[in-house]
Amino acid sequence: MSFILILNIFVVQSTNLPMFSKACEYGIRASIFIATKSSKGIRVGIKDVAKEIDSPEPFTAKIMQILTKNGIIESSKGVGGGFEVSDNAVKSIKLIQIVDAIDGDTIYKGCGIGLKECSETKPCPVHKEFKKVRELLLEMLTNTTLEQLASGVKTGDFFLRINDRE
Repeated sequence: MSFILILNIFVVQSTNLPMFSKACEYGIRASIFIATKSSKGIRVGIKDVAKEIDSPEPFTAKIMQILTKNGIIESSKGVGGGFEVSDNAVKSIKLIQIVDAIDGDTIYKGCGIGLKECSETKPCPVHKEFKKVRELLLEMLTNTTLEQLASGVKTGDFFLRINDRE
């Protein structure tokens, strides 16, 4: 199932509840951007990442710390330093790892309207429909690699910024 289809299902069935936190959105975009540059042997600095993902630099730095700490992104200091993702990591990192590192597992385990207690025996008003969305989302996050997303950006099938046509 495609990411766009899952996103459309989520938005339609959950009355526009946010899917990921802003930090997670930026983390996904940053990881994809860094992966595309790394495939060309280019390390990128925090300013370039922040500019590309349209995020404030201090906020981007915090996100990059989380991604680095969780082994998703590598960081090198000094001249020629910056952020990168190894070829092996790009192939093995799943989208779920980025989401878990930044947002945790609430999006695919928690209640659709944020109730502390929501279950099969005590369902919230959107429980039944949201359960389907969560299952599809979990499948997509588990099966989508960073390599798939980055290669789609490189080929022009996907865009990180709609106004850019690099």
